Amino acid sequence: MRGRSWSATYRRCETPVVATRSRRWPSGSTATEVHRSPCTSTAGTWHGHIRALDDLVTHRGWVPEALVLHDWGGLIGLRWALDAGLRPQALVLSGTGFFADGRWHGLAEALRGPMGERTLLRINDGTFASMLRAAAPGVGDDVIADAWRGMADPERRRAVLRLYRSGDFTELEPYEPRLPELAAPTLLLWGARDSYAPLSGAHLFAALLPDTRLVVLEQAGHFAFEDEPRRAADEVAGFLAAHAG
Repeated sequence: MRGRSWSATYRRCETPVVATRSRRWPSGSTATEVHRSPCTSTAGTWHGHIRALDDLVTHRGWVPEALVLHDWGGLIGLRWALDAGLRPQALVLSGTGFFADGRWHGLAEALRGPMGERTLLRINDGTFASMLRAAAPGVGDDVIADAWRGMADPERRRAVLRLYRSGDFTELEPYEPRLPELAAPTLLLWGARDSYAPLSGAHLFAALLPDTRLVVLEQAGHFAFEDEPRRAADEVAGFLAAHAG
């Protein structure tokens, strides 16, 4: 579960993971892509994604056996799971956070600020590719092209702004102490070089969750599935096979 869909990143290494499950969420998809909610003023926001997940359960009867969460997916998915009273059999957390004292990285700060529109206008496909390669040196052209589609027109850029501007770490304060309620075996899969969600966040999760296993990918940054695709896929596949279903 991700805040935005960069599906090619996961499609390259999804086969061993999918082999462990007979039912799955389409690779790299977000709640609003699996079930299209009516367009509202909150569509694409933090709260909008949570409502879309609720709709997914209501309209399709989807109850996850496991949650695999990265980046915005952790902020959205963990909050949703706690509000919905879910008890997944397993959790996989990677490059994410769930802490009221969290801080935004530099680009996020720029997007959230009054110059956010101008910042986005300055980003073209070339500068976007350079930014992504800086965060994930192993990123392929297919992933860059797939990710750029989320920024390629004014409507999608406005959606990016809505998502970043809707985020408020302080809203997580009442949820943080409730994390142990999930009570599921948890794989913490982290890139040692993650500058967006540093490794210290994984250690915070380990201190709060009752049953965790930390796997650090030494050559990976924020996009572990791209930087070390085979290792990341094998770790997730083995963990889900052991704990989910």
